[in-house]
Amino acid sequence: MVEQTLTIPNQTGLHARPAALLVKEAGRYASQVYIAKGDKQADAKSLLGVMSLSIRGGEEIAIRAEGDDEKEAVQALAQWIANELRD
Repeated sequence: MVEQTLTIPNQTGLHARPAALLVKEAGRYASQVYIAKGDKQADAKSLLGVMSLSIRGGEEIAIRAEGDDEKEAVQALAQWIANELRD
């Protein structure tokens, strides 16, 4: 399992539109991909799961993946968040 911790860079956080785009990006990978906030974890390929975490701007999350392309998945999603969720 590969994991990377990062902070959500924008003020609005991971609301519906960016959450849907993140789920789409996560779906590109064969690995099981998760997003964790605090003690809660959700499947990053599930819009309802991601939305249930109520991720706000400035909060710290962890991206976790397990599978054949786990390293690529975590790196790509972390980079996507850094680039797409900027103010």
